[in-house]
Amino acid sequence: MSALSTLKPTSLWQLFEKICSIPRPSKHEEKISLWIQQWAKDLGLSVKEDTVGNLILKKAATTGMENRKGVILQAHMDMVPQKNNNIEHDFLIDPIKPYIIEDEDGMWVTAQDTTLGADNGVGLASALAILASDDIPHGPLEVLVTIDEEAGMTGAFGLEAGWLEGEILINTDSEQEGEVYMGCAGGIDASVTFDIAFETVPQGWQAFNLSMSGLKGGHSGVDIHTGRANANKLLIRFLNQAAAQFDIRLTELNGGSLRNAIPREAFASFVIESAKVDKFKAALATYLTTIKENLKAIETDLDMLLIAPEEFEQMWTQATQTQILSALNACPNGVIRMSDDIDGIVETSLNIGVIRPKGNKLSVMILIRSLHDDGRLQVEEMLSSLFTLANAKIDFSGGYPGWKPDTSSAIMKIVSDTYQALFNKVPEIMVIHAGLECGLFKTAYPHLDMVSIGPTIKFPHSPDEKILVPTVDLYWQLLTKVLANIPTIA
Repeated sequence: MSALSTLKPTSLWQLFEKICSIPRPSKHEEKISLWIQQWAKDLGLSVKEDTVGNLILKKAATTGMENRKGVILQAHMDMVPQKNNNIEHDFLIDPIKPYIIEDEDGMWVTAQDTTLGADNGVGLASALAILASDDIPHGPLEVLVTIDEEAGMTGAFGLEAGWLEGEILINTDSEQEGEVYMGCAGGIDASVTFDIAFETVPQGWQAFNLSMSGLKGGHSGVDIHTGRANANKLLIRFLNQAAAQFDIRLTELNGGSLRNAIPREAFASFVIESAKVDKFKAALATYLTTIKENLKAIETDLDMLLIAPEEFEQMWTQATQTQILSALNACPNGVIRMSDDIDGIVETSLNIGVIRPKGNKLSVMILIRSLHDDGRLQVEEMLSSLFTLANAKIDFSGGYPGWKPDTSSAIMKIVSDTYQALFNKVPEIMVIHAGLECGLFKTAYPHLDMVSIGPTIKFPHSPDEKILVPTVDLYWQLLTKVLANIPTIA
């Protein structure tokens, strides 16, 4: 018997462990989708796949609950693929390896050197566990499992009208037990492209690779206010200083891996006159000492490594380097504004997530989030102005709406009242600074009354991801009791 099988509720944890064994990075959900479909058919459940790959599973009401309003439990099947750089792991074929740890805050489940995928694997497991159960009372029940939530929300964008019948949707993708979410941020991707001009490296110049690594990273929405550093920004800051002081010339710049994950690593290759190498190394040591001291409360493993590779034949021109480093150094990152309406919640932010060289181009991917359309538009305009001045091309795509809070929501009141009855305390009614799919569901199903709940997950989208075990049972109690408390059809 595996360690996770000893945890409660048993059925949920067993299903989650099975989900961990099936590769499911965003854009590559074929294996998990086929498994869910076969699993449902083996239980005699109705399961359909829509044109974009979402799955809709249905189960009839339990005896005596046939006249209750229909409920849709919703989760996404994909996960963010992130790993520590000292291990080999192919997210297309290798399983996630969960295990139990304990610290001063309690018992957690995490994974060996990769993201755990509790976001949203535990929510998915909970929905499937309810479908598999014979003793949980519920009305007409549907489970909507979407694809590609983490890398574009194409499943939610492609959801068609007419597939779902329920009036109430319970999203399982929030990450703090004791909080009930009634709204979320919208977002949009900004893609910036620089032209790179090259020239020949002079004789006698030395070549180096410089890496920034060891940062914690995290979710570019829920962790954006925590002080976790962005490796792209830290490295670019130093390169900009070094270019001015020592006339280094870049040959390559590369950082981050996902636009919705705070970058944990960044890399640069460059050349420098041999006579300036010693002073450069001293400046690098000073910079590293400074940022380690400034970030020591959070970034405990931050490091920079300088190695000498083979020589490079070409380097960026001075004009190219000045444009790119100046623009990226000036580009804002992180929290732009906190909410005036909800204490402690970020209103608007952005994340410089990915920097990639592509021949004679440099591509930069930035994710903008905001609770308000005008906040998002403000950042779009700011970035457009900045990168236009730098002679770069900027395009915006994949915009998705926020989920506007509905303070009169009936399901929100049911969840809140149920929570208070179960645990003798009032839950926090919140809006989350992350991109839940709920806002998009309103396009095809404007009548839906929606709410989002979940257990406590820390540091999603990073190898530090972990889920607090006792909160899974609390979440399960709440979810199953809410299903029992759904009102009858008017």
